[in-house]
Amino acid sequence: MSAVKHLNSDAVHSVREGESTTDVRVGHAVSTRWGWQKSYVNTLFVTDAVIVALAVGLAHMVRFGQDSLVTMDGVGALSYTLISVAFAVAWISFLALFRTRSRRVIGAGFEEYQRVVSATLNLFGLVAIVALIFRMELARGYLAIALPAGLAGLLFCRWIWRRVVARRRRRGEFTTSVLVVGGARAVRHMASTFQRRSGEGYRVVGVCVPRYSGVPGESIDVDGRQIPIHGDENSVVEALRASGADTVAVTATETLGHEGIRDLLWQLEPERADLVVATGVVDVAGPRLEMRPVAGLPLIHVEKPSYHGAKRSGKRLFDLAFSLTALAFLAPVFAAVALLIKLEDGGPIFYKSERIGLDGKPFGMIKFRSMVQNADKLVDQLLDQNEGAGLLFKMREDPRVTRVGRILRRFSLDELPQFLNVVRGEMSVVGPRPPLRREVESYDGRVKRRLLVRPGVTGLWQVSGRSDLSWDESVRLDLSYVENWSMVSDALIIAKTVKAVVASEGAY
Repeated sequence: MSAVKHLNSDAVHSVREGESTTDVRVGHAVSTRWGWQKSYVNTLFVTDAVIVALAVGLAHMVRFGQDSLVTMDGVGALSYTLISVAFAVAWISFLALFRTRSRRVIGAGFEEYQRVVSATLNLFGLVAIVALIFRMELARGYLAIALPAGLAGLLFCRWIWRRVVARRRRRGEFTTSVLVVGGARAVRHMASTFQRRSGEGYRVVGVCVPRYSGVPGESIDVDGRQIPIHGDENSVVEALRASGADTVAVTATETLGHEGIRDLLWQLEPERADLVVATGVVDVAGPRLEMRPVAGLPLIHVEKPSYHGAKRSGKRLFDLAFSLTALAFLAPVFAAVALLIKLEDGGPIFYKSERIGLDGKPFGMIKFRSMVQNADKLVDQLLDQNEGAGLLFKMREDPRVTRVGRILRRFSLDELPQFLNVVRGEMSVVGPRPPLRREVESYDGRVKRRLLVRPGVTGLWQVSGRSDLSWDESVRLDLSYVENWSMVSDALIIAKTVKAVVASEGAY
């Protein structure tokens, strides 16, 4: 942790003769960002090397205990110690080759984790191919220890460092200051989004409004925070220096045109500031976006989301394996909860509620009963006290909830029987929130896209606030998941769900 405490040590910036205070301000912002990022990347390299060395060393010691020989047809024999050293060097090299420490992906999002997994699996696949070609009697147990130990260690260390950086970012450190070139609506959307995701370290500090005719110094209000307007699209460089931003985000692409953006890029080169262009495509993740030059024009191609074929089959196999394993391990918990529910009022243990699933087909979602019997018939009496978002009925202090039910809801234990729905093929482990029939009947064409995949036991809505989310935010998260789901993102959501459940965030 000491390395992170001093990440700003390389970012010291002094005023040289002839520099203006605005030059110093933007220079300091850029050097500060580059300073902590460089130190952070160096720290990741050291921890990656240590983890790889420990994993390979552990596999070597457990499998062999001392130096041994591996035979190779027609070549002779090689020392396993030599192979272990070469293997560790190759592993570290693959992490660099797959750009797992690129400053574009470190610190936020799942792309960093995905690159670590891809680098590791590709290396082990290559080793298997080489062993097959040269008929190497390479011990399978050696690889079986090194792979999971090393991969788990690498991912865990990346997660730890992210927690450290996120904590510093919440204190206002390690941030990327953004100057937005766009209208008030785009500024408000970008600024509020960055504010909700403060752990990712982006903050709007200024704006240039195209064709702005007002007086510089006016501001745009975003959730109570005033963001100053520094002029129009021709004042970007001056605004960059005045605001101390290190990144320019262009949302007004039509106003600037391709020549304007090109000229802006040239103007920003001496400033060492980054230029990013908002695509205007909302909630579509990187894997579906691909830059392809056509007739000399850099066009962004948006691939269609995949809901069928191998990806869906792979997801279904994962759902079965995960849910069956979970049900086996949770059998004692099921028995204890069932006993407590019976002892409280002698009523039924399970509660089945109709939900709408894949392609609009209804099914009975199974939960542990957490309310009094016939609770559905009491809803009309409580509608005036509804605290839920949109069409959802929610109350923080719902009088229908039993004493056992409050405990179950606090730790989401009432939702565990939904793994039975997963086994039956009605739900998925990760997916959109299971909607009620009355919700679906009010859906417009956009919201109906939630029904293109199976609803989930958990999902983005579960790890982003749960019952505290607004209706619009809940819908946006569900649609974002439908558009971009992947096995890696599912694994990350499951990991975040454990944290959210333990912390009882948004549960009532």
